[in-house]
Amino acid sequence: MSNPQSVFKALADPTRRAILRLLRERDMTAGEIAAHFPVTRASISHHLALLKQANLVVDERRGQHIVYSLNTTVFQEVLAWLMELARPE
Repeated sequence: MSNPQSVFKALADPTRRAILRLLRERDMTAGEIAAHFPVTRASISHHLALLKQANLVVDERRGQHIVYSLNTTVFQEVLAWLMELARPE
């Protein structure tokens, strides 16, 4: 796993976990994500930045918008790490 500390820090926050659940359904812009939360857009931007830092989400410019999507590769790495940890010796 590339940076376990940043991944687990990102997953520790309930708002960030909720953002990940939203992105599981479909790719979204920051504005679309923010519409689901009673917080400022600046707060959502901060959460997205931490998710990007952990490589849990990726962004792509599409015209005038930046669209966020899940990076499933990191989730696969986390699951493999957890399975390795749980394996008896």
